[in-house]
Amino acid sequence: MGLLTGDTLATLAVAVAIFLFLVDLMHRRQRWAAHYPPGPMSVPVLGNLLHVDFQNLPYCINQLHRRFGDVFSLQLGWTTVVVLNGLAAVREALMTRGEDTADRLPLPLFDHVGFGPRSQGVIFARYGHAWREQRRFAVSTLRYFGLGKKSLEQWVTEEASCLCAAFADYAGRPFSPNALLDRAVSNVIASLTFGRRFDYDDPLMLRMLDLVEAQMEEESSFGATILNAFPVLLRIPGLASKFICAKRKFQAQLDELVTEHRMTRDPDQPPRDLTDAFLAEMEKAKGNPESSFNAENLLLVLSDLFSAGMVTTSVTLAWALSLMILHPDVQRRVQQEIDEVIGQARPPEMADQARMPFTTAVVHEVQRFGDIVPLGVPHMTTHDIEVQGFRIPKGTAFLTNLSSVLKDEAVWEKPFRFYPKHFLDAQGRFMKQEASIPFSAGRRACLGEPLARMELFLFFTCLLQRFSFSVPAGQPRPSDRAVYHTMVTPSPYQLSAVPR
Repeated sequence: MGLLTGDTLATLAVAVAIFLFLVDLMHRRQRWAAHYPPGPMSVPVLGNLLHVDFQNLPYCINQLHRRFGDVFSLQLGWTTVVVLNGLAAVREALMTRGEDTADRLPLPLFDHVGFGPRSQGVIFARYGHAWREQRRFAVSTLRYFGLGKKSLEQWVTEEASCLCAAFADYAGRPFSPNALLDRAVSNVIASLTFGRRFDYDDPLMLRMLDLVEAQMEEESSFGATILNAFPVLLRIPGLASKFICAKRKFQAQLDELVTEHRMTRDPDQPPRDLTDAFLAEMEKAKGNPESSFNAENLLLVLSDLFSAGMVTTSVTLAWALSLMILHPDVQRRVQQEIDEVIGQARPPEMADQARMPFTTAVVHEVQRFGDIVPLGVPHMTTHDIEVQGFRIPKGTAFLTNLSSVLKDEAVWEKPFRFYPKHFLDAQGRFMKQEASIPFSAGRRACLGEPLARMELFLFFTCLLQRFSFSVPAGQPRPSDRAVYHTMVTPSPYQLSAVPR
């Protein structure tokens, strides 16, 4: 009986191995097609997972770029990925072939826990009716609440004043600015979504910020990557829930705020904020099973806005202050331009930007040098396409290496240095650069780009108008070396903010 059991187990093991081998062959068959992008040799089942350093993914991708060229491929488990590098390849994919490359990669982990095709927010939503519906809603709502008008600018200006007051409370003593920047930028999103702002020590705000960070760590974790690469693992009871714990908690917190809104909303009055506008669309969509305006999607849209809208702008401002400390000559020149154009008697306005070419160039160079989302958000092809002569089949995931564009040695004079002259012409006028795409490009470019640019200009100029930033006495200068976590951040540092 023991021998029979052993033979049975051996036969089962061989059968499982053959099954996995055949599935593996099925998933990598397209790599043998003519003109498919080159890439490192992969091993059965794991593919190139052992070649990829998830702790420093941008560096790993850039090393592979140098080895295999502007278009190369990886096999991550059973997911085939093509990586596009350089301005020509990225523009060809996102702009020339934009209709065929606007889809998002399926996320089996989210599908497994109940986020269906009509409840995927706006960032990770598949390219189709639901995404178009939510994109149009978000853009129109931003316009309604003043994007490019005075009302939204007023929110940002008032918040910048609160941020300056919080900096002033330190009275020149050393502190890390990151937490205050997070709270200020999240208040802009809270004003837009819930029509309210929070005190910087409000326990609800602090809890929400903690959950945003935890949620981003979950979504980018190695465990979540493995579950999406090998969906069969999702059948293990309870495993998936471990990687959406913070997401569930954050949505529960948002749901409480939405519930408050439902109780105070007057449907006969104009919407107070984005949540009111979404609730109005939900009422219009009652009885329409195809509509993406539902309670679950409202929470996901709000979650997307907080996660993407808050963290990216806050990190960029942290880079800006760090770089002003490292480059005091640039800081002094920005302050000189502020004094000449705005003075000290009034807060900055967006109308000032047209007369402040150097400050505008500095903000753009901070975004280029900081390079905080170096690989963007993964895309997927909906048809067979060709990029730079390489064939990318339908259903292939691809990454756009934005870092290879923002720091392309063939485009930028000093790609690895902070150099605001990248955005100035010979006469000192601000000059746009085609390769400056920190918000990506094409149909899936960041919809919050205009709001983010407004926040960056107003927060940055307000802070430099009020303070001079320096290295605290007895402390080392901050480093211009980046730290990769869920995005690229400056190395931790402290500063002294001395009133001007």
